[in-house]
Amino acid sequence: MNVKSFDYVIVGAGSAGCVLANRLSENGKYSICLLEAGPKDNTPFIKIPAAFAYFMFSKKYNWAFDAKSDPTLRHGQPLFVPRGKTLGGSSSINAMLYIRGQQQDYDEWEQLGNPGWSYHDLLPYFKKSESNSRGQNQYHGADGPLCVTDRPVNYLISKTFIAASVEVGFNYNDDFNGPNQEGVGYYQCTIKDGQRCGVNRAYLTPALTRANVEVIVEAQATRIMLNNGIAQGIEYTKRGKVLQVMANNEVILSGGAINSPQLLLLSGIGDKEHLAQHNITVEHHLPGVGQNLQEHADACILVKSKNHGGLTASLGGIFRMIPDTLNYLVNKQGKMANSVVEAGAFLKSSASIDRPDIQLHMLPALYDDNGRDIKLMTSNGYSCHVCVLRPKSRGAISLKSANPIDHPEIDFNFFSHPDDQKVIVNGLKLLRKIMAAPAFDQYRGEEIHPGVDIQSDQQLFDKAKERLGTVFHPVGTCKMGVDEMAVVCPQLKVHGIKQLRVVDASIMPLLISGNTNAPTIAIAEKAADMILASA
Repeated sequence: MNVKSFDYVIVGAGSAGCVLANRLSENGKYSICLLEAGPKDNTPFIKIPAAFAYFMFSKKYNWAFDAKSDPTLRHGQPLFVPRGKTLGGSSSINAMLYIRGQQQDYDEWEQLGNPGWSYHDLLPYFKKSESNSRGQNQYHGADGPLCVTDRPVNYLISKTFIAASVEVGFNYNDDFNGPNQEGVGYYQCTIKDGQRCGVNRAYLTPALTRANVEVIVEAQATRIMLNNGIAQGIEYTKRGKVLQVMANNEVILSGGAINSPQLLLLSGIGDKEHLAQHNITVEHHLPGVGQNLQEHADACILVKSKNHGGLTASLGGIFRMIPDTLNYLVNKQGKMANSVVEAGAFLKSSASIDRPDIQLHMLPALYDDNGRDIKLMTSNGYSCHVCVLRPKSRGAISLKSANPIDHPEIDFNFFSHPDDQKVIVNGLKLLRKIMAAPAFDQYRGEEIHPGVDIQSDQQLFDKAKERLGTVFHPVGTCKMGVDEMAVVCPQLKVHGIKQLRVVDASIMPLLISGNTNAPTIAIAEKAADMILASA
């Protein structure tokens, strides 16, 4: 077997892996191999911002995981867990919202024993990655690869939501990523010239012009090759063949919060009792692998309405999209050139807390089950989703079998901590207050979920669970820290194994207060500097 070797082997061409491939190859000193389980991003739908819903039905570009079934959620139907499976990873299939979280999130990381990970330390990396259409200032960069832009407002219901929120007393916030996150406003998005600007476009494509970068697609990593506690390479499958690639300096896992812990476990790095259940030889007992799973649990209010120019899956709705489609094909403008999520908010679910603990996403459609409930979307309506920003419940990723092709077990363990229940119920009450404001009067019809007869806290909670979803932000399963359940140290090196790091959202010890794509990019930017400094 002719086995190639590179200085760095990166597993996963997602929001972290593409950044690393670019930054580690920049000085020309090091050779990089980037392995991606999915195919090339050849579909035109990736470029079209409004087409992100297409990927909820794709098995080619989406891992399309199902979480462990919980009889108390969605009537026992497994929660759908979409994850990008192509160049760019989840940045190629997400809703493109650019959110960093709150300053206190990162300060808490540092306080947990991770020096160098405070907001003050990470802000330069957010700025380094960003090219914001508003230009450079104290909080934003203007020269980075990732284009972040203000978007035209295409849906009247988005403006209505902002007006209603102000009517009931919430402040308008022009920049969720500025000095203060709290308030209502419009989301900036990773969109450039009417097309998605994911990390493949922003980071990887420019790096592919370099002779020291090689990308291997349709290559699913099956095992980290270890020798006496040293990571030496990756075994992977491609078109039915088992192949290997060796790393001279380091192996870097960037598969995300589901795939990275799975690969560690398959390689014998994890809790020894769990590994023994699957007859996997223990290379290193590391009990935190796969633990500490956190995700934004998401509940919704669905309201039928008079036609407000929103999205429907009816024949009439599809017909009305024809001019927008033509406008996009000719000019790269209009509804197709933008995320369907235009407006939202970060609010406090209770007056007793000091910073926002819920996020709202306003949608110009009756949206449930990740947009896969087509029957629901045939009616005119609008919906708003509320998520628990800093959940206290913890879940886990574990193996179902020792077969690398089998999906792992994803157990979110939602609402195992009672405080999360209080937050989501209070969030729904607050959201109802906004949606009852006069601004909505001209459109409002029947509240079909939870329903106007649902009033008590317990009734609201039960109804929330019937249509519970996620916001696609799993983190924490290879957490950074120095305690016995930490998987990586503050330099993101795997405890007890040499020449192996994890660089992706799984290293977050605590879930940040917002969408996770921008923070994952910043993590990779910082990691690249650390890796180069130690090379």
